[in-house]
Amino acid sequence: MAAHLKKRVYEEFSKTVQIPHEEAPAKKLRLSKPSKSAALHIDLCKATNPTDALQYLLQFARKPVEVESVEGVIRILLEHYYKETDNSVRLKIASLLGLLSKTQGFSPDCIVDDAINTLNNEKSHQVLAQLLDTLLVIGTQLPESPAVRQRLIEMACKHLSDTYFGVRNKCLKLLGCLGTVDAPLTKDNEGVGTSLGGVRDVQSIISDYFGDQDPRVRTAALKAMLQLHERGMKIHEIIYDQACRLLTDDYEQVRSAAVQIVWVLSQLYPESIVPIPSSNEEIRLVDDAFGKISHMVSDGSWMVRVQAAKTLGSMLQVSPHFLEQTLDKKLMSDLRRKRTAHERAKELFTSGEFSSGRKWADDAPKEKLDRNTVYLIASGACGAFVHGLEDEMFEVRIAAVEALSQLARSSTSFAEKCLDFLVDMFNDEIEEVRLQSIHVLREISTHITLREDQLDTVLAVLEDSSRDIREALHELICYTNVSTKECIQLALLELLKNLNKYPTDRNSVWKCLKFLGSRHPTLVLPLVPELLSTHPYFDTPEPDMDDPAYIAVLVLVFNAAKSCPTMPALFSDHTFRHYVYLRDSLSHLVPPLRLPGLVDSRCSLGSVESAQLFLQQSLNRVSTIQNLEAPGAQDLLNFTIRDLRRLGELQTELAGAAEFCATYLRCQLLLMKALQEKLWNMAVPLCLKQNVTATAAAQQILEETYKLEFLYSGLESRQVATIHHVRLQAKALQLVLTARTRQGLDPLISSCEKFLQDIESFQRLFLAELPHLQDSFVDRLLELMPRLSSCKPVEMVKILQTTLRQSGLLQLRLPEQIHRATATIIEPTGESDNPLRFTTGLVVALDIDAMLEHVQDPQNTVKVQVLYPDGQSHVIHPKPGDFRKPGPDRHRLITQVYLSHTAWTEPSQIEVRLLLAYSSSSASLSSPLPASKLGWSDSIDSLSPPEAAVEGTIPLSKPVKVYIMPKPARR
Repeated sequence: MAAHLKKRVYEEFSKTVQIPHEEAPAKKLRLSKPSKSAALHIDLCKATNPTDALQYLLQFARKPVEVESVEGVIRILLEHYYKETDNSVRLKIASLLGLLSKTQGFSPDCIVDDAINTLNNEKSHQVLAQLLDTLLVIGTQLPESPAVRQRLIEMACKHLSDTYFGVRNKCLKLLGCLGTVDAPLTKDNEGVGTSLGGVRDVQSIISDYFGDQDPRVRTAALKAMLQLHERGMKIHEIIYDQACRLLTDDYEQVRSAAVQIVWVLSQLYPESIVPIPSSNEEIRLVDDAFGKISHMVSDGSWMVRVQAAKTLGSMLQVSPHFLEQTLDKKLMSDLRRKRTAHERAKELFTSGEFSSGRKWADDAPKEKLDRNTVYLIASGACGAFVHGLEDEMFEVRIAAVEALSQLARSSTSFAEKCLDFLVDMFNDEIEEVRLQSIHVLREISTHITLREDQLDTVLAVLEDSSRDIREALHELICYTNVSTKECIQLALLELLKNLNKYPTDRNSVWKCLKFLGSRHPTLVLPLVPELLSTHPYFDTPEPDMDDPAYIAVLVLVFNAAKSCPTMPALFSDHTFRHYVYLRDSLSHLVPPLRLPGLVDSRCSLGSVESAQLFLQQSLNRVSTIQNLEAPGAQDLLNFTIRDLRRLGELQTELAGAAEFCATYLRCQLLLMKALQEKLWNMAVPLCLKQNVTATAAAQQILEETYKLEFLYSGLESRQVATIHHVRLQAKALQLVLTARTRQGLDPLISSCEKFLQDIESFQRLFLAELPHLQDSFVDRLLELMPRLSSCKPVEMVKILQTTLRQSGLLQLRLPEQIHRATATIIEPTGESDNPLRFTTGLVVALDIDAMLEHVQDPQNTVKVQVLYPDGQSHVIHPKPGDFRKPGPDRHRLITQVYLSHTAWTEPSQIEVRLLLAYSSSSASLSSPLPASKLGWSDSIDSLSPPEAAVEGTIPLSKPVKVYIMPKPARR
């Protein structure tokens, strides 16, 4: 019984009760960034002296501040500003207020009242100036708040009477940047005047400070007026007299700004009539301003002289006699006021005296005029350009040359008169001045004809050691008109001397003679027997066709013969044979001529329109490839590629488009061969050779697509999408081949993930072009994208294999203009058998001269490759200064490459070529999906990473072989 009770007790007390488990609410974590304002407040409170506070503020200025923290930081700064007594700390706080107001996305309208209050209570002049600068920043950030701008203008007007020049400067700058037309100004009694209204008030207030005692304030007033003009406000004409008086200011910055104001007014009111001081005469405002600015070319400051000379070049509305006076130091009679016959007779009658004969020539006319004579232009302005061209500072001379160029282009008569002055500048001691003078004469060459003495001076520059000077002069002679056949003979003789002294100028001299002959056929005609050494009765020896001087003479004669049909009758038999040879070898220099018994194959070509039609028909014919069997389709592609490449050789205008289409079809042909039926129906061990061939084809397609993308300019988005589509097919082929040949699952998984990223990148980059890619490879992949993202790698490979074999040729649409980047190495020519000898361990400089066509950003993309016989390869990046731009889409590379190697037993050849560097990161860094496409749970972080950048180089020119011989060092 006791045992039974004990068991009952145990059962009662060991009873288990299960309480339903309630899930505890998940704790939410809130990530917060430390408050910038709190940190700043703590730092400033720790400062025990102004130096520490200033140090904390300097450290804070180096750290970025988020938009949401800006207002709190500004409040902390203002709180410490009111408590701070040190001027330097308050100055730094005022500067920080301006910097924080510029924060992107922050509207500073909430701190306008505080900034104005601090301005009203501030006593330090330096801090006042900084606060006004902060107000200017705030006003600039609030262009749509006229009330705020009006308050700021009133504050500027109130502090214009400050005794410190810096405060007045900032006030004037604020008026120039924020002054408006609509809002009237209201100023307190302590301002500079009573309430006025409109833009007239702003200009009158600013003009009041043209006469300030401080030259820095006068300069600030002039610049504020210029700022009003740049903002579209029309400056009043009444300011002209004040600006003219400032041209004689003692301070050079004032005179420089006054020159700009006078020029602005001359452009706004060119036909206004202004009186000449102390007379009844009146002239146009633009003429008066031109005379006053011409006078400033003789200013004591070279900076003002440069400013005045540059300004003269843009005054195209000035009268011709004022313009011509700048080339003569003596005052022309046209610019003196002439008395009428009645006035002269009245003066003679009132004098009552006639010549007595006692004094010699007392009645002769005198050059020196009396005080009543009125000059329409200041005597100091006479010969302004003569003074400018003879100035001791080369900057002034360059500015005068450029001004002459601008004025001469708009006036033929002035161009003829300034010709002698420009030719004299060819002898300047500074190379930059000589070069600029040559360029200017080239620009006005259509208005002038050179005399023999002028041409002699011009051709003397061909002795210059600078390549840039010589080539600029060759360019000038190309477009210059000469007057006599002696000029042609002189030019040819000097150019041949140049060719003999500087053989590297060969192409430039030939091009110069080409244009010289085509512009002067009638002057070349009487010189032909002498130039070709022909005789009416005797046979003369045949010249050597390897002589560059003889080729230069033939280029001159053949180009003149194009416009002179009687000239070929003077040619000898060997001249006709030489024409045929040069027409084939130098077709860009020798024109097609109608010669008896000769038919130029190049003249029988069709027009560009017919070639364009043939190109389009070839692409249309290829579009029918889907209906052909594999062998027939490959033959059609082969024949089309052959035709397109031949078309590019015959029609240089369509060379870029034809080569682009041929390369694209070549990619399609390689893809078609790699997807042959035989390869995919056999086991992998039985078709290892075919697998290697398909792998090489895929790699070649990738290389060709990079050439299509980066070697051609003028591509539209649709063509770029087509190129990336082919690249995606090649990557899919690589993935399938990798799965067939490589063992292991991990590499396959990473390859599949990389390919999925490529698909997403393609969709993101070319979203607008997807409608044009219907039924294409990528279109089918995007339809299968959900399945591809969730399937296993092996299944994904099978899907890609099936989709690749079912996808057809994507039709290529040609853009309007497409050009292929090309490069031609001019020097070295690779024809010399004399090796460059240098000592082992030292270097030798190899001069590189190359012409680049249609290369985008050559300073960053063009490199020079040197390949040595032992397989070593050096890639050199030329300096940006080595590139020149002689014309649109053309660049000239003139640089030096330093070679070095170990000792060789005999001379050997190295290869020099130009490479085009590319990086696919530019395409990958395009903008992601727009914000409107993202869902509420999406973020930028959830987007797939862009395609990894692929960097490489593309051969840009044909290799040139150069002999070198490293010699062992002497012991």
